[in-house]
Amino acid sequence: MSVKPPGSRWYNAVWRWHFYAGILCAPFVLWLAATGSIYAWRPQIEAWLDRPYDTLSPAATRASPEAIVGAAVAAVPGSRLHKYELPPSPASAVRVLVGAPGGDRRVYVDPYRLVVLKVVREDSRPMQLVSHLHGELLAGAWGSYLVEIAACWAVVMILTGLYLWWPRGRAGLAGVLYPRLTGGRRLFWRDLHAVAGIWVSLLALFVISTGLPWAKAWGSYFAEVRTATGTLDGPVDWTIGGRKTADDPMLGDHADHMGMTTPHHGFRAGELDRIVAAATALRFAPPVLVSPPGAEPRGWTVASDAADRPLRAQTVVDGATGRILARKDFGERHWIDRAVGYGIATHEGQLFGIGNQLLITATALMLMTLSISGAILWWRRRPSGRLGAPLPLSRPRYGAPLIGTILVLAVLMPLFGLSLLVVLAAETGLARAPGVARWLGLRGAPT
Repeated sequence: MSVKPPGSRWYNAVWRWHFYAGILCAPFVLWLAATGSIYAWRPQIEAWLDRPYDTLSPAATRASPEAIVGAAVAAVPGSRLHKYELPPSPASAVRVLVGAPGGDRRVYVDPYRLVVLKVVREDSRPMQLVSHLHGELLAGAWGSYLVEIAACWAVVMILTGLYLWWPRGRAGLAGVLYPRLTGGRRLFWRDLHAVAGIWVSLLALFVISTGLPWAKAWGSYFAEVRTATGTLDGPVDWTIGGRKTADDPMLGDHADHMGMTTPHHGFRAGELDRIVAAATALRFAPPVLVSPPGAEPRGWTVASDAADRPLRAQTVVDGATGRILARKDFGERHWIDRAVGYGIATHEGQLFGIGNQLLITATALMLMTLSISGAILWWRRRPSGRLGAPLPLSRPRYGAPLIGTILVLAVLMPLFGLSLLVVLAAETGLARAPGVARWLGLRGAPT
């Protein structure tokens, strides 16, 4: 479509869709930016929260891993071992994850005195709650759908915002790349909104695209497409709609050896001690999780659960001999899984250290600035008794570029396509009610 000056039918139509997308997205953008920036600092926050359990006084003797697990299981009646986490230092408590009625528990055990220091529900840990608030609004699958719809419309908001931002006959970079500070409040907020939008647009599109694999609908859709195209390389190692498809995504035929969704069977005396020694020798990136056998009685799984996903690796180890039965590193996965892994690690702020965390935090702050400045602009310019949407001019012609763009977005983001149909149907229906139509800005302008 051709670039028209402000006031044209195209400009006005794009402005209307930008307004509607912003009204829908702004509350979600603020929420996701706040929770996402908190989660980006998860390593530091969890280290601070767990500091009482990582400053123990080592003693002359240390209990065996099996004795430590025995103390953890005894602290949660009716539980069974799910994961044993290698302690990060000699002064650290051992974290043992046990399965129990009502949900998994994380048990902190002093390995020198066999004292249970803390028992907490795994899904009640602060950063787990932040994760669920961020991805599901604590509303399960329906919350994931809402977040995904908001993310899809945020893409529309960004693309339409770029069209509106595009300088048309303006001299200089003021109001384009930096805000003007001497033109009054309205001009300042307009420039702040436009400039924040252009600086954050590419980063925001990246953050949205790397977050979609977690979403319930898009993640399932992505898996179906990969199955149909023969590119699925076993279970993925990220959650979809708040649930993991498996805990063992890398090992192919050995994928039933472990997993929190797979019941673990009992193990023979001496096996855990042997496996922990083997796991320590592997020197995987922490945290390193040891999981007992599933249906197959021999294979224990040792897995790195590093937040920097390219550092992850997994092995299956024979409990009787300590021999490695299978191993798969991150670099051996399908290129799509590697690409998603790099994207997720960046999205979480964990790919390149504190610089990545600062980048994600800056992106979140700019998105919050974008939303707040947009809300202020709307509040200041809204007419009394109306929502304040730009009034429609005569309908522009929908050419092939626009239709093609909408179809591409609908294929890439199916919930966008479905929600767009709902919005168009609602707009058509509401336009027939004069009072509602005027309040929404569907009527009241010359055609």
